[in-house]
Amino acid sequence: MLYWDYAAAAPPYDEVMETMEQIMKLHYANPSSLHRAGTEAGKLISRAREVCAGVLSVRPDEIFFTSGATESNNLAIKGAALQYAGRGRHIITTNLEHPSVYESCLQLQKMGWEITFIQPDHTGTIDPLLLAAAIRRDTVLVSVMHVNNEVGTVQPLQAIGRIIKEINPRTLFHIDGVQGFGTFETSLREWGADLYSLSPHKIRGPRGVGILYVRQGITLFPLLSGGSHEGGVRAGTENVAAIVASAKALRMTNERRKDVVARILPLRNRLLQFINTVPELTVNSGDYGAPHIVHFSYPGMKGEVMARKLEELGMVVSTRSACSSKHSEPSRVLLAMGKDAATAEGGIRISFGDAHTLKDVEALEQAILKAVKDLKPAEGGRK
Repeated sequence: MLYWDYAAAAPPYDEVMETMEQIMKLHYANPSSLHRAGTEAGKLISRAREVCAGVLSVRPDEIFFTSGATESNNLAIKGAALQYAGRGRHIITTNLEHPSVYESCLQLQKMGWEITFIQPDHTGTIDPLLLAAAIRRDTVLVSVMHVNNEVGTVQPLQAIGRIIKEINPRTLFHIDGVQGFGTFETSLREWGADLYSLSPHKIRGPRGVGILYVRQGITLFPLLSGGSHEGGVRAGTENVAAIVASAKALRMTNERRKDVVARILPLRNRLLQFINTVPELTVNSGDYGAPHIVHFSYPGMKGEVMARKLEELGMVVSTRSACSSKHSEPSRVLLAMGKDAATAEGGIRISFGDAHTLKDVEALEQAILKAVKDLKPAEGGRK
């Protein structure tokens, strides 16, 4: 089986797994305990915080560890909204966001906040001028993802960040960086980011831990109570092994980024060109997208059917974000891009990893051709 779902979860580096095993054996004490074993565990977390801060070019006390990017996004959005409700109850986001952002905003909407959802163009790109027109005096937060997790569109973060600070300097800017880190240079200061979320298991780190950058001077309302962990922002005994392993994965991914992108970008471009030659398929991502994501549809054929067929042929792919792949309705992201329902129901996401080769892409192309051929006779009875 060839695995093409790195955007959902990537296999951990060997070094990451070795680090986790070693720490779980030797440093199992609670890092909040006052005895020597607890102090040593606490020092490991401090060192991991320094490593993450160094990679992101920020201060160690601006790095917070959570249980995953979903919690990081929830904490950034709800924590900011609740903390700064006195400034206003207006939030801006987009129709493209990951469910952990989109549904956090919907939840706040039910609680009385006003949410403006910016519509993208047909490529999935947000026009900074549209966002500028939506910013008000009572806008507390703007949340925009770096790279879309379905089609791979890259947002103009620097232009968005500049506009936010020019129009209302008190408006906070949150970036979901989950799909961007490891494929693009991270420039939090240049982007004007106040909050930035990361998921280690997308970059060959462990599951069960997330990273949240919170710019110095910003306070978040804690969503979890019960202790003074993480500076009082996030209560709960820290997962020492996963935190240290995540810092290693962050550093390794950053160091290898340019080489990996140089290797996989030609593979992505080849696959895009191939899909464009198959009449039954429609490409939803293009040259403007991230180097590790290709998204296409077989209009009229449900994505789940195509995905199952490809798996029978030895190719593991996904239909959309893993967090929403079990839902049968059309993709919210594709509909927001102006795709029709038939296209939005038939999406397939291919996401590359650093281990993929030209031979793998050739095998995938043949599998796609066979899947289309095998499914085509059922065209008249599609569901």
